[in-house]
Amino acid sequence: MMAELGVIEGYFGRPWSHADRKQVMTRLRDIGYSWFHYAPKADRFLRRRWREPHPAAALAELVDLSGHCRRLGMRFGVGLSPYELYRDFSGPGRMDFVAKVRALDDIGIDDLAILFDDTRGDVPDLAAREADIVHTALTITRASRVLMCPTYYSDDRLLDVVFGVRPEGYLEALGRRLDPTVGVYWTGEEVCAREHSVAHLARVADALGRKPTLWDNYPVNDGPRMSRHLHLRGFTGRAYVIGTHVSAHAINPALQPHLSLIPAATLVASYREGPNYAYMRAFREAARTWAGTELADMLEADLHALQDCGIDHLGDDRERLLQRYSAVSHPMAMEIVRWLSGADTVDSWVEEA
Repeated sequence: MMAELGVIEGYFGRPWSHADRKQVMTRLRDIGYSWFHYAPKADRFLRRRWREPHPAAALAELVDLSGHCRRLGMRFGVGLSPYELYRDFSGPGRMDFVAKVRALDDIGIDDLAILFDDTRGDVPDLAAREADIVHTALTITRASRVLMCPTYYSDDRLLDVVFGVRPEGYLEALGRRLDPTVGVYWTGEEVCAREHSVAHLARVADALGRKPTLWDNYPVNDGPRMSRHLHLRGFTGRAYVIGTHVSAHAINPALQPHLSLIPAATLVASYREGPNYAYMRAFREAARTWAGTELADMLEADLHALQDCGIDHLGDDRERLLQRYSAVSHPMAMEIVRWLSGADTVDSWVEEA
């Protein structure tokens, strides 16, 4: 069964340009993706400065993007991370939150996602606090679908190390408290899961009292380590049978919007082809579709260097690759040149607090 496929722009690093978003969304719609959630970590007006309105130019782009998605027949949503609101959701905090939700409604959203990821979670009654915030949004928003991302959105113990030990029974408490119409984002057994199994997803669904909405951290390549690699290969570890065990399946794309099209297309192929899916064949077909035969052959020849070796281990090959892709007039080649030049490594791009 084909899962409902979407995109959550939820990475750290340089955000996609407005023009790239519109172009890539059009192409993703054409191959089977049906919704898009705008939530880049670099948009400070959705994160640490969420109480402040977006500047006029940024707001106009979001309104335009909403209209573009709707004309395509895609649902458009925004992910709001109300930074540390769960610590005090009374008085001014609640009023600011209501005002922000209404401002997002005015953009024209079909989906509203309240995101609690990447914040401390070692506080009393965390699930109750988060559910209260989500239910307030559910009550006032004009969006027809509301989702949330838990603070502990994976079994990965890295989250406990970085954000504090998760409360015992957190997922079960969240599942009991959340309205059954609220979707819950989940990344899997790890933050960047190597595979998603039926057994794992069934256990999470049992804990939450609903099928999770899969936040799939591939082909995303943010962070100091991952941004040094281009994630181009076809999806693996996502057998088509998981489609009946998720509410929807969203990919978190790479920092390179046009290159993201290649793995995105292979996920569609994995669902459609079922047991006949072959990830390298799917890669070749997607690369030729979006890059053309000549550039696709170059990408396959250089796949080990670009995805496995990464920018720090190319040595003299880095200059050769720069010259090789600089000679090609194509958005994907331009993205490779920019990456090889070091412009996309996250440690060279600082998120404004």
